[in-house]
Amino acid sequence: QVQLVESGGGLVQAGGSLRLSCERSASIFIIDPVGWYRRAPGKERELVASISHGGSIRYADSVKGRFTVSRDNAKKTVYLQMNSLKPEDTAVYYCFARELRPGLTSDSWGQGTQVTVSS
Repeated sequence: QVQLVESGGGLVQAGGSLRLSCERSASIFIIDPVGWYRRAPGKERELVASISHGGSIRYADSVKGRFTVSRDNAKKTVYLQMNSLKPEDTAVYYCFARELRPGLTSDSWGQGTQVTVSS
């Protein structure tokens, strides 16, 4: 598995912005996809955004038009730019990466970073 280190969470007022970063350790295998999940208090974990090795992107409907996911393969880093934040975006955000090994996949998770949006 790869190691993932997140940064960039914090407290922000509604309407504000935050940028999350997730740097991973090196791997000899293709990492596809990478992205972000979140878990709000009392709710199930949900996919926020993912980006494939080829650049295909998926977003949760609730964040479309507000969040932007990107990846820099040279820096082994995935980003989540979050704009127009709402109180319902409050959650712990987890970076994930899927490592494609011959015959199997291996999923890795970051430690999580808290995002709190005040009204």
